[in-house]
Parts: sequence; structure tokens; C-alpha cells
Amino acid sequence: AAIVGVTVTAIFVSTLRQSDDAFADCRASAVSGGGQIGGPFTLVDETGKTVTDKDVITKPSLIYFGYTFCPDICPADNARNAVAVDLLKARGYDVQPVFISIDPKRDTPDVVAAFTDAMHPDMIGLTGSEEQVAAASKAYRTYYKIQDPNDPYYLVDHSVFTYLVLPKQGFVEFFNRNDSPEEMADRVACFVDAAG
Repeated sequence: AAIVGVTVTAIFVSTLRQSDDAFADCRASAVSGGGQIGGPFTLVDETGKTVTDKDVITKPSLIYFGYTFCPDICPADNARNAVAVDLLKARGYDVQPVFISIDPKRDTPDVVAAFTDAMHPDMIGLTGSEEQVAAASKAYRTYYKIQDPNDPYYLVDHSVFTYLVLPKQGFVEFFNRNDSPEEMADRVACFVDAAG
């Protein structure tokens, strides 16, 4: 699947002065509030239960939007996120990995459960109706588009960021494909410490 970064990256433009940002020392990107990222969502978890962002984001969370039929990017990125979560756990940080499908047609709760179980025992998998998924994607400013809807084995072009979301502060940072698990762990730890 093609990856998309340039357009989405343009969204991450800082409107805060660094001195107003409690997380300034942690940031590797310029992010903040002018173009709001994140927010409420309603999706379906791996058991088929309808959940909201309040149910899911109960601790620092690394959120990734992708799809289970993705041949390479999504498995690699989610495996990287899982390693980062384990590195953080070894340092005493409890961080939740979350996978949100952007392919609700094929990604049923059972399919998502199989994918997340293979990635990390603590990973939460979410799917939903096309409308629910589109609303969550819009909230996080992600991009996705099916290449050929008539192909039963269609691929989906999509953005490939991982979002760090804190329960009280909401979205605070994103990670791109070039960030290693170690770099992610260091930055996540910084944010969690700064959040108090």
C-alpha cells in the first residue's frame, strides 16, 4: 500500500509558542491546537462491543490507523509500536497500543482481534461502521483511500503516523515511520513524565 505523509504532515503546524507548551522539551515535531487533532470517537472493539474514546484511552496510548490486509507497512509499524510499549513497560511505564482499522468492510471484530493478538497481548483493536471509522479518521486527520474497490484483494492508501494520546491532555505527539522503538520509548516517557 502506498504511504501518505506529505499532506498530513502539513497539518502538524504549531500555533503555540514554545514557552506555553508544557511538553516543549519532549517534542520532535511541531504540533498543537490550531488544527485540532484527536477527539471523541465511537467504534467497535474486538468483542463486538461499542466503545468510545473514553473507554479506550484510559492511560497513555499509541494509536495507529491501518488495516489487517496491509501487506507490509501496517504489520511493520504495529510491531515497532509493540516493541516500544515493551521497552516502556521495562522502564515502569504503562502504555496502551491501539490499532484502528480503516477497512471496516473486511476488518470485522474477529479479524481485528486475530491481528492485534499477533502484534501484542495488550493491543486494543477497533473497527466499526464505515461512518464510525470515517469520523475517527477525520478526528485524527488521517487519510485513507481504497485503490480499486472492485478488486476483492484491494489495497488501501493511508497515512502512517502513530499518535500519542494522553487521557487528560488528548493528542500530544505523533511518530513517523523513521522513528525507532527506542526513540519512541524515550519521547513517550518524556511526555508521560511531563504530564505528571
